[in-house]
Amino acid sequence: MSNPQIFISYSKSDADWVRSFAEALKQRGVRVWLDQFRIAAGESVRDALEDGLRGSDVFVALIDPASPPKPNLFFELGAAIGMGKRVIPILPREMDISKLPLEFRVRRYLLRDSPEDTAEELTHALVAA
Repeated sequence: MSNPQIFISYSKSDADWVRSFAEALKQRGVRVWLDQFRIAAGESVRDALEDGLRGSDVFVALIDPASPPKPNLFFELGAAIGMGKRVIPILPREMDISKLPLEFRVRRYLLRDSPEDTAEELTHALVAA
């Protein structure tokens, strides 16, 4: 897949880590859709998320073991699957995989490390596709 756009879904508790991760991806030439970069003040969040998903090739879900999956994640995941997007979960090393929704358990996932190392691993996975 040459130069895909990545849509990043994450928990707000991961906002700082995900910003660093997105910047590391951009430094590697990956096009990133992240709400922090793409949703302007006053814009409809729901419309922006839908546009972001439609315009992206890959749905990356950063899973946070400290907070259960939110309805927004299920909405985004369902929309991404319905649109035929590649779905890549990124999990913390200590995550109990049995706690994940089935659609994440049946996919090869990446393990979360530093933002830079995780971005490097994701970039390699995209090139191999």
